[in-house]
Amino acid sequence: MIALKIMFWLSGFALVHTYIIYPIMVRFLSRNKKNNVIFYDQSDNLPEVSVLMAVHNEASVIKEKMESLLAQDYPAQKLSLYIGSDCSTDATNDILENYKNSNSSIHFFPFHERQGKPGVINVLEQKVSSRSARSNDHIYLLTDASVMLEHNTLKKMVRHFKNNEIVLVDAHMMYSGVGEKGIARSENKYLNAEVLVKNAESRLWGKMIGPFGGCFCIRSSHFRSVPQNYLVDDFYIAMNAMQKGGSAINDLEAKCFEQVSHKASEEYRRKKRISTGNFQNLFTFKKLLNPFTKLGFSYISHKVLRWLGPFFIIAMFVSSFILAQSDVVFFRFIFAGLIGWFFLIPSIDRLLSWVNIKIKIFRSISYFNHMNLALLHGFIEFLFGVKSSIWQPTER
Repeated sequence: MIALKIMFWLSGFALVHTYIIYPIMVRFLSRNKKNNVIFYDQSDNLPEVSVLMAVHNEASVIKEKMESLLAQDYPAQKLSLYIGSDCSTDATNDILENYKNSNSSIHFFPFHERQGKPGVINVLEQKVSSRSARSNDHIYLLTDASVMLEHNTLKKMVRHFKNNEIVLVDAHMMYSGVGEKGIARSENKYLNAEVLVKNAESRLWGKMIGPFGGCFCIRSSHFRSVPQNYLVDDFYIAMNAMQKGGSAINDLEAKCFEQVSHKASEEYRRKKRISTGNFQNLFTFKKLLNPFTKLGFSYISHKVLRWLGPFFIIAMFVSSFILAQSDVVFFRFIFAGLIGWFFLIPSIDRLLSWVNIKIKIFRSISYFNHMNLALLHGFIEFLFGVKSSIWQPTER
């Protein structure tokens, strides 16, 4: 019985720590700290920037994206765009060809066989580095077609690279088109909370655990090609950079926007894919699982415990069920509460959604459960092996 009680309380503490204690702790400890005070100013010679972007069937957003990049308040002679179309079958290639023909800074590479996003990024980076060698003064901007930048976003990110300790800068990702429909509000709440945690980590330790892959900058000297069939390329790239001792920060002033997904099925598919990639990265960076270092403590607290969340939930279910059978009244209440949280409330929430009634706390609980189910599904797919990094854009 003692072992079961230990399993229950440790599992519960792990969930409370990763979702409540750690976010509050880093935000409290970082409240009077600054991100960085060493910036490029107007008199400085700004570094060269190469944009790396993989696209697949993005005809609905690619014009807006290209205008967003070309409108950046950054010296035109210092900015080059390298875009790879991963076997697009819509009008994406025609649109990008037109941009390429009208602007010499745009380099477009249509792929005729699916590569997956990491594969396309690797090839684009090889094209860039063959023309301009990797260096501390050459910056890569990695971005997605669905993410729109404000006119000064790039400059806000690049200004930090005057500080030689900083090797990666993440933008402030924000959702647009948030309404009452579907899971949009829950997804938006989660994103906003994640942004604040990443920003607090960067101000506190300079060790932000993973950028939002839709828009971040990295020194080309710290870029490492992503292994074949890896699904979460941004996390792999960032952790490799920090492993070398560099700082990674999030800048709340460097804003970018992406349409929020309203469909639970689409978001589940995306989170399942990310979860599979997370477990790939967990085994790749297992040497960083040292809670006595800043990077290790943040990595475990912010990411690893969340990735293992479904197993903690299962452990709480199993232990509380067995303990409830032995006349331990407290655990009978606990087990009943878990049944209510993970089964009864989502069922009620689903029934209410059919008549367009939304109770915020029920929506949040359903979203939490949905997210952990996707994590578990992703782990199962990881166990069976990742055969391909090919992706389909999320409907937004």
